[in-house]
Amino acid sequence: AINKMDLVDYSEKTYNQIVEDYTTFSKQLGIENITFIPMSAFKGDNITDPSPKMPWYRGTTLMGYLETVEIDDERMKSTPFRLPVQWVNRPNLDFRGFSGQISGGAVKPGDRIRVLPSGKESTVARIVTLDGDLEEGVAGQSVTITLEDEIDISRGDLLVEASEPAEVAKQFETTIIWMHEEPLLPGRTYLMKVGTKTVSATLTDIKYQVNVNTMEHMAAKKLELNGIGVCTISLDQAIAFDAYSNNQDTGGYILIDRLSNNTVGAGLLNFALRRSQNIVMQHVDVDKEARSTIKQQKPCILWLTGLSGAGKSTIANLVEKKLYSMGHHTYLLDGDNIRHGLNKDLGFTDGDRVENIRRISEIARLMVDAGLIVISAFISPFRSERDMARSMVEDGEFIEVHVNTPLNVAEDRDVKGLYKKARKGELKNFTGIDSPYEAPENPECRLDTTNVTPEECADKVIEYMQERGYI
Repeated sequence: AINKMDLVDYSEKTYNQIVEDYTTFSKQLGIENITFIPMSAFKGDNITDPSPKMPWYRGTTLMGYLETVEIDDERMKSTPFRLPVQWVNRPNLDFRGFSGQISGGAVKPGDRIRVLPSGKESTVARIVTLDGDLEEGVAGQSVTITLEDEIDISRGDLLVEASEPAEVAKQFETTIIWMHEEPLLPGRTYLMKVGTKTVSATLTDIKYQVNVNTMEHMAAKKLELNGIGVCTISLDQAIAFDAYSNNQDTGGYILIDRLSNNTVGAGLLNFALRRSQNIVMQHVDVDKEARSTIKQQKPCILWLTGLSGAGKSTIANLVEKKLYSMGHHTYLLDGDNIRHGLNKDLGFTDGDRVENIRRISEIARLMVDAGLIVISAFISPFRSERDMARSMVEDGEFIEVHVNTPLNVAEDRDVKGLYKKARKGELKNFTGIDSPYEAPENPECRLDTTNVTPEECADKVIEYMQERGYI
């Protein structure tokens, strides 16, 4: 709607120039069909009736267009059938239905459907509503579908047309619109809600940021508030999806902060990455349970977190010595040691800190799978990254140990002279000085090193593990 034509004397030349400019711009946005309507809302020109002041325009009026345009629901009825399962309805043993809103296509009793991501198939028996059974369910309707076969279906699964199924993948190229004051950083983990399913999602890379004024592609290491970027994202499990351009319900999602539960971003799934289909988990016969049984211990991660100078490395070393003397199989991951090898390419910006912890978490997860007791000593300043590390292992396999030392005490110790450098401005992004430390809110174990010796702290950790059956 090209408004305020009265301010340019209803100039056809001005109108044509705007049409030309916007047509060029819209091609970059992928918009295929555009209707241009010159109008003056203030004067009423081309709102409900054709304007005599613009005889050179012979197209539709605004209201004429809005009353006849094809709405999206009509288009969605012609797409393949999709129903995200919102609720499994089983009021009695004789009835088991799957409820949700049809987000694409149509379905009839007798149609063959497939359940994704499992791939199991069945035939539609009934389409049930509060007002009675339907002969056909179409996009936009909320229904309950019953099937001929008793197959396993849960909330978050997607019922699809068997002959035209959605894709299943866990790694994607995606367009993300960031909506939070704290920036989006590669390596940080969020919850992704797509349809009725919620999974854990990690941004693996920002390919480029989009300049919304020029559509220019710009390099970016993070996305700030209102930033739009094309990124790659990885999920902890495969999901069924359609490209957003084909179905907004099965191809659109929101990102949720794991700690605050706030919605921090929205996204569009563009396509699955090729490696997502080509790389599969290889079955192994010797599993974690077998490895831990032979070691006579319960594998876990002891995650020591605290300020620099809190005593994490000292306590971690003592804990490992005590476990070793008891005959247990361990491995100690220390922050400084890791940065000499695996993470020597990382600095100390927020983004690098996130990636540092992500890599450590992956290593720790593999070591837990090997049946080991993993002891990690890292500042790990952000709760979200510690929460990510916890999410990588099973319940009960992550023990967060807060080495609780006040900043003034840690700074007085300053064994490595780092606080002194930070205070002089010689060391940027130093935790506690010019970079935040987010203390654990509910750690499994809290150690106060101001009044207790490192030896006593180590004994407290060993005692915790014995009481809960880890050793």
